[in-house]
Formats: sequence, C-alpha cells, structure tokens
Amino acid sequence: MDDNEIVRLFTERSEEAIAAAMKKYKTYCMRIAVNILYSREDAEECVNDVFLKAWETIPPHDPENFQAFLGKITRNIAINRHRDQRAGKRGSGDTTLVFEELSAVISDSTNIENEAERRELLGEISAFLKRLPERKRNIFIARYWYCESIRGIAEKFSVSESNVSVILNRTRQKLREHLLKRGF
Repeated sequence: MDDNEIVRLFTERSEEAIAAAMKKYKTYCMRIAVNILYSREDAEECVNDVFLKAWETIPPHDPENFQAFLGKITRNIAINRHRDQRAGKRGSGDTTLVFEELSAVISDSTNIENEAERRELLGEISAFLKRLPERKRNIFIARYWYCESIRGIAEKFSVSESNVSVILNRTRQKLREHLLKRGF
C-alpha cells in the first residue's frame, strides 16, 4: 500500500490505517527509536506511541512525506523518553553525546524567539546540508538525525571510525561557520 493510501485511511479514520502504517514503517521507526533509547523494550513502547500520535494528528495534518512525518514523530517521542530516563538517572548511552556534539554548533543560548526564526534556522541547516557531498551529508544525517553510533556509521559506509569522527568534526565546524555568517 502506498503512503497516499495510508494517509487517506487515517483521514477517513479507518481502523486499517494504523495496521497498514505499522506494516510498512514499524522497522524504520524501531531503528530510530533504538538508536536513541538503546533499549528494544523502550523502543517498542515508543513506536506504539508513534502510531497513536499519527492517528491523533491526521487529520488535521496531511503529511506530504509520510515516512519523514513518522520519523520526526518517532525521534521526538524517543528524545523525550530519553530525557525522562536521564532525569530519573536511568539509561544513557551515546544519545547524550550526540546532542552534546551539536550543542557547540546550535547551543541553547541561540536566540530563537519565535517560529519564524526557528524555521529560518532550520532552512539554513537544510541549505547547508544540501551543498555537502552526498556521502558527508549521509554520514552527518546518520549521526545527528538517526543517532547512529560512530562504529555503526563506519561499518555502514565502509570507512574507519576515525574517518567518520573527522568528517563529523569538520562538518560541524563548517555548519557553525555557515550559521555564524547567517547571524545565528
């Protein structure tokens, strides 16, 4: 079943919608959740919440890219769960490190007062990523969107872990310079 049909089922409030979405995207959402939470059990709970959230938000939302829509929901729910666990002194893993790596580029002190400024920042990051060579862009996204480990990225792209670290470090520095030039 294609994504437009699945979204139509959600819009029509059909009971088949969640089953169809889970059949097609459960593995994708699990990968994102496991990379952030480092626990299959927590990831499974998270993914169940993802499809419930999709049910609650379609309509009124009509996602253009259903996979990205689910990915974003998964990531947000998993990050919130990770923060809750961390506040309770449970769990940790590499996820905290991923956020710390980017904090030097986009810190909490960045002045993003309203939605328009936030969108402008996201647009600049997107424009920066589009100009990167495909391999560097994919490595960056694997680390900072999917929260994959350095080792996992190295294996996936058939390079050394130190090479991945160098690429990520240089890309973060270039992103920082790009954002500073743009006033962020």
